[in-house]
Amino acid sequence: MKTLFVPLALLATFTAHAQTPAAPATGQTIILKPGNMQVQRNPAANRPDRAPVYPGGEQAMGLFFLEHINYPAAAKAAGITGKVLVNATVNEDGTTSNPVVAQSLSPECDAEALRVVSLLAGWQPAMRRSRPLPVLVQLPVPFGAAGMMHVEQVKRQPVHGKRQ
Repeated sequence: MKTLFVPLALLATFTAHAQTPAAPATGQTIILKPGNMQVQRNPAANRPDRAPVYPGGEQAMGLFFLEHINYPAAAKAAGITGKVLVNATVNEDGTTSNPVVAQSLSPECDAEALRVVSLLAGWQPAMRRSRPLPVLVQLPVPFGAAGMMHVEQVKRQPVHGKRQ
C-alpha cells in the first residue's frame, strides 16, 4: 500500500504545480475596452475603474484619423492598405503620449500613424477611485481601404395589405 501512495503523492504534487498560473510578463500590453471593464472587490492599485473614452467614441476617432492622416505617397503607389496598431498612454489631462508601433504596416505608414496619434487630445481619462489615471491603450490607425466606411442603404418596401 505504501508503494502506491508515493506515486500518487508525486502525481498530485506535479499536477498542483502545473495548474498554478504563471506570473504575467513585465511590459505586457493590457488592452482596456469599455465593455470589458469590471469593478473588482480587491482591485490592483493601478487598475482603473473606468477606461479612457475618446469624445464621440470610435466613430469620432475614425473621422479624426480620416481628416488628419496624410497617406504616404510610397505606400499609396505600392497599394499598401491596412492598420498600424499603436500603443500610447492616455494621460490624466486627456492627452496622448509615448506612442509606439505595436504592429507595423510599412515604415512610412508607421511614422504617419505615430504623428497622428500624438495629435489625439480631449480624452476623458481613465479613472481610479474618482481620480484620473494614466493608462496604456492600443489604437488601430487605418490606411487605404482599411479606413473606408461601407454604409448599406436598405430600400423600404411598401407593406402590402395595410390601408393608409
